[in-house]
Amino acid sequence: MSPARTAHVVVDLGFGDAGKGTLTDWLVRRHGAGLVVRFNGGAQAGHNVVTDDGRHHTFSQVGAGSFVAGVRTHLARTTVFHPLALRVEADFLAKQGVPDAMERVTVSEHARVITPFHQAVGRLRELARGERRHGTCGVGVGETVRDALANPTDIVFAGELAHPTALIRKARAAQERLRADVAALRPVLRRLPFAEREWMLLDDPEVVVRWADAVRALGPRRFVVEDAWLGHRLRASHHTVFEGAQGVLLDEWRGFHPHTTWSTCTFDPALELLREHGFEGEIRRLGVLRTYATRHGEGPLPTEEPALAPSVPEPHNDAGGWQGSFRVGHFDAVLARYALEVCGGVDTLALTHLDRLASRWPVSNSYRVPTTTSEDDAPLFLGSPDSGHVTGLRAGPREDLDWQARLTGFLSRCAPSREALDLGGTPAERTERFVAWVESALRVKVSVTSHGPAARDKRPRC
Repeated sequence: MSPARTAHVVVDLGFGDAGKGTLTDWLVRRHGAGLVVRFNGGAQAGHNVVTDDGRHHTFSQVGAGSFVAGVRTHLARTTVFHPLALRVEADFLAKQGVPDAMERVTVSEHARVITPFHQAVGRLRELARGERRHGTCGVGVGETVRDALANPTDIVFAGELAHPTALIRKARAAQERLRADVAALRPVLRRLPFAEREWMLLDDPEVVVRWADAVRALGPRRFVVEDAWLGHRLRASHHTVFEGAQGVLLDEWRGFHPHTTWSTCTFDPALELLREHGFEGEIRRLGVLRTYATRHGEGPLPTEEPALAPSVPEPHNDAGGWQGSFRVGHFDAVLARYALEVCGGVDTLALTHLDRLASRWPVSNSYRVPTTTSEDDAPLFLGSPDSGHVTGLRAGPREDLDWQARLTGFLSRCAPSREALDLGGTPAERTERFVAWVESALRVKVSVTSHGPAARDKRPRC
């Protein structure tokens, strides 16, 4: 009889930054997993891990279990790959005592590749929106997916990185195609200093050759593998951790349009990969939530409470770069229930940042029905104008962005019904009472609690 095999799938049920990285690191250590599979998103991830001896790294493409010696990372075909960013990240990890990170990474031959031109065009589009920004990390993931949908055979795939002639041909075509796509933005962006560098990348014909040379220097033949590689590894491993990116509330189809990502952030891509490779072991779906709500940049955050920020400092999340400001609010059970529904439920929850709890802790279990609610809004939510409370949001038809935009507009008019939980005086009391409230509000068991950034700060509950 072959030994049991388990796939642990980690998904953020918020807007990202809930603690997927630290949970991935803990699961790898707890179960002795030898492989972390990245199954959505790309180089825009920012998964923070702090080791017990104080080393810190914000994982981008390398799996967040890589502080553990020998643990491999696989970027599945459902990810978007930034080859030069991988080299940069590996160099940072070497300074933190992980000298072989690059040697432990494999990339599916069918992973879509970000070129400098996708990154430039994505930034230019966001600059052109001005005050109507959608939100971006500025890495080029969304633009690469957009281009792949419009030009599925013209995109660069990881399997082509080791073939210079084809790589240069496709990259040059991408430069010309993308430059033409944003030509109308030139007059709009002419005076913006941040746009100048992006136009230079699109206009300089030598960028293609320099980029191809830099990619070739990475030795892609060493790390690009056939899709079947993942199936072999799954059959050879007792435990594998699938590390999600971003959060369900940012999902391309279920998030609040247009403030979303170009990636499916639910369990679906991981489950699809497991089916493709005939995985017959146990699948454990772990949803991750903070004890309070957070969001980077633009988009709805109904329970936003800036006054909470001083009591919940963010040493690893700042307002710099393209993401915009880091926003906080109190725990939002309405959005958590919505996330659970649209991702098909979870087996258990992990609650992070429990060390931040105070004796009285703000939460919202419902919203007040907006005074401007009309009959057109009725299908969007659970509850009624008569009850005065919104207790949930309805999932719309699959891939219906008009529905998601309506949800966004409705959320912008909702005001949370804030209450303060009386959690008690000791950390243990606060944890137990908050966990009990969450389990009651969401009707899901909490199996892991996290009381700090390191693996030693995690507590299994069953």
